[in-house]
Amino acid sequence: MSTKAELRAEARRLMGFFEAAGAEVVEADILQPAETLLDLYGEDIRARAYVTSDPLRGEQMLRPDFTVPVVQKHMAEGAEPARYTYSGEVFRRQEEEMDRPFEYLQVGYEVFDRENPMAADAEVFQLFSEVLSPLGLRAATGDIGILKAAVEGLSTTDRRKQALLRHIWRPRRFRALLDRFGAGAKPAASREKMLNLLDSNSVEVLIENGGPQVGLRSEKEVAFRMRALKADAKEAPINASEVELLEIILGLRETAPNALENLRDIAVDMPVIAPAVRQVAKRLEALDTRGIDVSTLDFDASHGRSTMEYYDGFVFSFSALGRPDLPPVATGGRYDALTRVLGNGRSIPAVGGVIRPELVQLLKGKTA
Repeated sequence: MSTKAELRAEARRLMGFFEAAGAEVVEADILQPAETLLDLYGEDIRARAYVTSDPLRGEQMLRPDFTVPVVQKHMAEGAEPARYTYSGEVFRRQEEEMDRPFEYLQVGYEVFDRENPMAADAEVFQLFSEVLSPLGLRAATGDIGILKAAVEGLSTTDRRKQALLRHIWRPRRFRALLDRFGAGAKPAASREKMLNLLDSNSVEVLIENGGPQVGLRSEKEVAFRMRALKADAKEAPINASEVELLEIILGLRETAPNALENLRDIAVDMPVIAPAVRQVAKRLEALDTRGIDVSTLDFDASHGRSTMEYYDGFVFSFSALGRPDLPPVATGGRYDALTRVLGNGRSIPAVGGVIRPELVQLLKGKTA
């Protein structure tokens, strides 16, 4: 077990590597305003955030990662293009696994550059690959943009598409919705009963005779939800051929060149994903230019669906071979939409990633 001093020294080494690549060192407060972060982070981190209340500042959160405060800083005062590096503790509550750390170090590298986003993707990935190369890690990549484009192009209602997009990062929920919208699964008995009641009664009558109100939703919100469910039940199922193509994308796991060819074939029948597929091709060219052997690089179209919800394009991770018990040593991705949310009307393409120094130290001991 490495001491805190050893971990901080490792973090300084990693951060120094990114500084040498042209990054500016930035700091982020440990205590962050909770409202914005709770809206942006995925459900997993929302449930594991340390949140407290300040009588003057309202709800505050111990930072669960650095990306949001770094984006806020850049959008408020940063020049363009910009490269940042940082180091410090992040905090996650643990309710099930006592051995899982609730406080650990992160070192990160972020690039804000609108000139050539695919080159920026390749830059970040190549730098992470280089600094982690002594550990012999397995690299995996994906692109959330492919799946988002496929969902946005479905021949169905905007309400259904928004529901699917909202749950891209929750694979089980996404699958349940896709089955329901595509008529692939019989409705649960409770849902079927509710829909039958909605067919024979008005929403107002059902609410009036529904007994005492339970939960946090207002009566107005409950009524809106019931009307939405009633309207959705009358919609035609998503075309079976579209569902099949979406399932092919979800299951696509190949080396990057083979994945690209498969995606090009899918785009013939689902043209809406063609622009995102072209982005994948450009990224592979940029990676090749950076010296990455793309012929053996893994591509998984579902990669990154259980991480941060703000990733909306390229995603990657580096994991230890033969150690499924360990989390990834490094993760990252593109988050262009996040800059729009935090930019007060401005936006800029952005990509970055983080490394966990304690895992680097642990694996160094194994390879020494």
